[in-house]
Amino acid sequence: MNNSFSNIINSDTPVLVDFFANWCGPCKMLAPILKDVKQELEDTVKIIKIDVDKNQPLAAKFQVRGVPTMILFKNGKQVWRQSGVLQKNEIINIIKSNL
Repeated sequence: MNNSFSNIINSDTPVLVDFFANWCGPCKMLAPILKDVKQELEDTVKIIKIDVDKNQPLAAKFQVRGVPTMILFKNGKQVWRQSGVLQKNEIINIIKSNL
């Protein structure tokens, strides 16, 4: 597995990973929602985007079969995952419950 990815998710700060694809319509809807989440939560969360077409081994490792798929990591462990688009408040509540 990519070492820098391991370093990023092995953090006390929750890390929300958005597995996306450029051809995916719902992924485009999710992008501004995640931007709003980041603005609201600021440094309490890291949000990173992983293009599944460019990072197929990573997507396979986490069994991402559909996009968008969001996975929340804390201290390197997966604490939550969901496929599809969620609203800003839902995502914020999930992150806050894992702080």
